Amino acid sequence: TITPTSTSTITPTATPSPTRLPTLNPFFYPGSSIGNFDPKEAHLFLQGVAQLLNGSGGLLIGVDLVKNRDVLHRAYNDSLGITAAFNCNVLLHINRLISTNFCLEDWEHDSFFNEQASRIEMHLRAKRDLKVCWHDHLAPFSKGETIHTENSYKYTQAGFQDLLKKAGFQKVVSWTDQNQHFMVCFASFR
Repeated sequence: TITPTSTSTITPTATPSPTRLPTLNPFFYPGSSIGNFDPKEAHLFLQGVAQLLNGSGGLLIGVDLVKNRDVLHRAYNDSLGITAAFNCNVLLHINRLISTNFCLEDWEHDSFFNEQASRIEMHLRAKRDLKVCWHDHLAPFSKGETIHTENSYKYTQAGFQDLLKKAGFQKVVSWTDQNQHFMVCFASFR
């Protein structure tokens, strides 16, 4: 029996009690969005999942691995502009939420791999000097100034397995694609 549960990914809550006890309680965290947490937040999240599972079952999780800088650059600066459109959408969202006057034509997508932090950084760069207004506020931006919109941390296989163990899991089984660009792990307690 699968019991779907909606919970905060930052502060997991107790799962509902099943009508009969399963032999395995899996926690499924699809995709690789663990990379959107900084390493400290990722550790706290994984520790929370381990506590939630209380020694029973395990975690099935995907993670994006460190790879060649050119591969990462192409992935986050795709020729179709899909990532750029995704990144620029944050400005439209802010316009709707707090009535700012961001104009998409004034901004360009910029992303790069920060090797020291092992993460992709996504930014929006002002194409010209401009001012953004909302209510009683004014924010000036100089040409070339950026808004840091997102991070996507990349892990080594050993580094992520170690993170799982430090969070309280005792056994980690991993699978990667043939290029070792992506990894799926099942972390358990025995």
